[in-house]
Amino acid sequence: MDFFELLIKRRTIRDFEDKDVPRELVEQMIEDGTKAPNGGNRQPWNFIIVHNKTWIKKISDASKRDLLAAIAKNPDHPLKRYEAGLGNEKFNVFYNAPCLVLVTGLPEAGSLVEDCSLFAAYFMLSATARGLGTCWVALGGGVQDPELLREIGLPEGQRIVAPIIVGYPKRIPVMPARKKPNILKVIS
Repeated sequence: MDFFELLIKRRTIRDFEDKDVPRELVEQMIEDGTKAPNGGNRQPWNFIIVHNKTWIKKISDASKRDLLAAIAKNPDHPLKRYEAGLGNEKFNVFYNAPCLVLVTGLPEAGSLVEDCSLFAAYFMLSATARGLGTCWVALGGGVQDPELLREIGLPEGQRIVAPIIVGYPKRIPVMPARKKPNILKVIS
């Protein structure tokens, strides 16, 4: 698959086959992701790989609980539109994926979000090239429970930047139409 085909085939996947993703394969994709550009070559990212559906659901439930509490405190919360889904006990924010990779880092790294976002893009392209599907699940980063964060191995002071689910897709959706780029000005 060439690069341009890869761009078209990389889709958001939320429906996976009931098939484990080999840990070694996930580690190879992480290695690929670390080739992403990053500010000052600081490489501020760290990773937690969760290969256990019970733990993935536990993290999902904690995230839902903490997001619902944040919405209750602020009726204008930007995630208010997800309130009904978050309140559904059967809804798993990670879509019952067989694998979850949490991209983490220290907030003090000046370009942490940008660096981890670039890592995530490379990671997701690497997964696509290997026949896997991914989805960056922003709702999965809302965990605030210090005990759970300790249990999953998040070092103190770090935060989850990019929760990415990985698995073998049941199907790959067609890319939705894209708007024409809005180039504001060309200065020559």
